Amino acid sequence: MNIEKLSRREIARLVAQDIPDGAYVNLGIGIPTLVAGFLPAGRDVILHTENGIVGMGPGDPARPLDLDLINASKEAVTLLPGASITDHVVSFAMMRGGHLDLTVLGAFQVSGRGDLANWDTGEPGTIPAVGGAMDLAAGARQVYITMEHTTKQGVPKIVRECSYPLTGAGVVDRIYTDLAIIDVTPAGLVVRGMVAGLALGALQAVTDCPLTLAPQWRELRPGAA
Repeated sequence: MNIEKLSRREIARLVAQDIPDGAYVNLGIGIPTLVAGFLPAGRDVILHTENGIVGMGPGDPARPLDLDLINASKEAVTLLPGASITDHVVSFAMMRGGHLDLTVLGAFQVSGRGDLANWDTGEPGTIPAVGGAMDLAAGARQVYITMEHTTKQGVPKIVRECSYPLTGAGVVDRIYTDLAIIDVTPAGLVVRGMVAGLALGALQAVTDCPLTLAPQWRELRPGAA
């Protein structure tokens, strides 16, 4: 496919633009952690990390490294005014109790029904690591997924049926990939955005379940982050 794809930072920027003002948001490991650095100025978003911070800010390279202030990816972060530090009991109670408006997670596979597989591929030499993903997928009001559209071998990661163990069934609301933004709806997968120069047929060719193009879809231009 001779199309310029979105970078991981550009995927994170698109997610950040779509987070509403006043939302309580958990950021998972990988691409989701980049979202903190792209939240628009003036937007009041309260970031949560499962290891026990509410009111997390992005890392600051100018500050000395403080290993007591890290996110779930073990990356340095900052505390915004009014931030709170909790133990795991309180943090997971927020996750399980429906107190988060949104969680942004990575994925190995997402099905056309919104099933999520993101903790184990079963490949030799890999270590299954569910962490708090099941709690987040079940407890957050919305689940956004960030990932590459295919594996390095070109195999679709948006599939009819997940072949990997599920994190949650029917939990995904929206998928952000390096090629498109796709909503999971009761009527199927609806494409809300595609990278510049990509046709729906080409996107369908690397997606294992049917896609419908939204009437008001938008063009996504790489190189903006």
